[in-house]
Amino acid sequence: MTTHMQDISPKLRGRPREFDVDAALDAALRVFSERGYYAASISELTEAMGLTAGSVYKAFGDKRGVFLAVFDRYRHVRQQLIDESLAKAPNAHEKLRSLVAFFAEASCGEIGRRGCLVVGSAIELALFDKEVASRVSVAFDFDERRIRDLILLGQADGSVSKHIDPESTACTLLALTKGMRVIGKTGRKTEHMLAVAETAMKLLN
Repeated sequence: MTTHMQDISPKLRGRPREFDVDAALDAALRVFSERGYYAASISELTEAMGLTAGSVYKAFGDKRGVFLAVFDRYRHVRQQLIDESLAKAPNAHEKLRSLVAFFAEASCGEIGRRGCLVVGSAIELALFDKEVASRVSVAFDFDERRIRDLILLGQADGSVSKHIDPESTACTLLALTKGMRVIGKTGRKTEHMLAVAETAMKLLN
């Protein structure tokens, strides 16, 4: 579905561009994921996005503007996928299982080798770019809060042990799921990562 440019960022002004912004950003995501921010050139981005350099600069300002738009779309799409997965689970314990399995499966094969844009940004950019650091912090806080809330829900519905501490366990699972995305860049097998996910679930007993 084609999205008008002003729907993506307040920096994008003027008349709507007649190209699929989501598709262009998804193509740019592949470049940033495979090359990293600094190694990704504007020529690689424009070629992948199917746009001229002039169109990219007019729409996003510069390479950093493209990256920030890609970051926001990446988070939005992944949150939708996670929400859909969690909605199918019958209780909080199974929602947590679905959540951890989601990260495990994303840490395998070609997708796993590309890595997570949020984790990659934390490693490559957050120390030097305050805006990126803020986005990463918001993303991590959101993920940790969701895990904690699911643990509390599980303790209320009886599917998660009342003996565990929601705060520390949520932080542990956050670290584990983000760590999955890091080691996933080494080409781990699906069954291996799913076994890790099952081991993580023992923290809820």
